[in-house]
Amino acid sequence: MGQGLAAKINAPSLLEKELLRRARGKQYGFIALSSATEPWMHVEGKYKLTRKCLEIIRRFRFPVHCLTKSTLILRDLDLLKEMDGNAILPQELSRLKHGVLITFSLSTLDEEIAKIFEPNAPKPKIRLKALQKVKETGFHVGIAFIPVLPFISDSDEQLREMVKVAKEFQVDYVFVGALTLYGAGKELYYKILEKNFPELLPKYRQLFKVFSQPNKVYRLRLENRAKEFCGKYGITHRIL
Repeated sequence: MGQGLAAKINAPSLLEKELLRRARGKQYGFIALSSATEPWMHVEGKYKLTRKCLEIIRRFRFPVHCLTKSTLILRDLDLLKEMDGNAILPQELSRLKHGVLITFSLSTLDEEIAKIFEPNAPKPKIRLKALQKVKETGFHVGIAFIPVLPFISDSDEQLREMVKVAKEFQVDYVFVGALTLYGAGKELYYKILEKNFPELLPKYRQLFKVFSQPNKVYRLRLENRAKEFCGKYGITHRIL
């Protein structure tokens, strides 16, 4: 299997056709950038596909949720600021009063652990500095602690510290999610574990024995602890 990145250079034109159809039918709703891949990875600096998509979204006045690990989003704050005030919100989300949501993703605050699992992403402290700039610009900003890494960054102490840091940076919301493993991604993750945390492999194989997510008991505990800590520090758990 080959390795590398594929740039979908026709994405803006396809998006334009779809949004034209949706706008004519007044089918407004948040567009997520991106739930599957990083919208502001390093090649975006060259191709500017994400920015072109944002320009199209702005023209049709759709609201957008930007989920990123990258500081490159700072390049597009001018465009996003304009979109924030002009987007048409669906009635059920009108109380948000923001047409742009910006969420920074973190799996851990530990620099060494981040280096192991996210070697090509900006360090957590650099992401938090970018978040601070975005917040100071007036956006509705949050942190997604996703995915929390089982037995590595999911202890009560670590979850509490994550929410505490979110409070310090005055974010508007926090949400926490469990790790999902399947296919080639699961194989790669297990190789990283084998190299760095071999003692955890049996625990992972048990936790992910049946499904691509941890079992229900684990997920409920993670959700409940996140709610508890968010309540303690006065932060909205999830966006609404």
